[in-house]
Amino acid sequence: MTQDTMTSSEAEQTDDQQTRPTPGADGLVDRADDSESETAADRTLIEARDLDVYYGDDQALQGIDMEIPEKQVTALIGPSGCGKSTFLRSINRMNDLIDIARVDGDLYFRGKNVYDDDVDPVALRRKIGMVFQSPNPFPKSIYDNVAYGLKVQGKDDDVDEKVHTALERAALLDEVEDQLDSSGLDLSGGQQQRLCIARAIAPDPEVILMDEPASALDPVATSKIEDLIEDLAQEYTVVIVTHNMQQAARISDKTAVFLTGGELVEFDDTNKIFENPESDRVEDYITGKFG
Repeated sequence: MTQDTMTSSEAEQTDDQQTRPTPGADGLVDRADDSESETAADRTLIEARDLDVYYGDDQALQGIDMEIPEKQVTALIGPSGCGKSTFLRSINRMNDLIDIARVDGDLYFRGKNVYDDDVDPVALRRKIGMVFQSPNPFPKSIYDNVAYGLKVQGKDDDVDEKVHTALERAALLDEVEDQLDSSGLDLSGGQQQRLCIARAIAPDPEVILMDEPASALDPVATSKIEDLIEDLAQEYTVVIVTHNMQQAARISDKTAVFLTGGELVEFDDTNKIFENPESDRVEDYITGKFG
């Protein structure tokens, strides 16, 4: 073999090196170009491989393998204490804030392991925003709530436009456009939660994590949040934890069923999970025989 001749395996390795995304200074890979031939719905954005999470000596997640597609809604369901929120918090390394938490295994975002030493957790959370169970607006004006993340991240250009766009995407602008200087704390519970969603999307993340975002809301406000989630999935990847199985069936494309002991029992298209699950344990949970 001459020096200019490559084996097929060497050629494949070289091609892979040329096409593999290059992480930036924060260790993360930039947003993919939607003009690529592969559609967003075909792309795996987040992937867990043999992921274990411990709180001290207690194991909260066991060997989780999951591929979360881009620009779809993925619902995490299961009984209390089964590890749904723990998995959600693993995606943007929120568990790092818990002293006794330990993570083993791999969790990839755009092909980059977010637990690698060169990944900046703060930068990761800029790409993967989070909305919590109870609305938590800051004691600031509506405008300042939405602008907060922009200013913290130094995105000072066109703040007014970005605030208005975020409020519009959160289906709140029409209700508050004339009171942007009013306190966010004066809004109703459902409005406060949509304000928090606007705050999360204003810096233009790629992923929005939601931990039971409608559990504290009345049915009308819940319906608005559900409609909003479906709209957001056109621009963002949404991962939502919910105890409400009907909600998961209504709004999600994929559903992951966690059961006792931090085990992911089944992950599939939502219709299949609710209409023809493979696992008897999942069928028992869906039909209310336990949980």
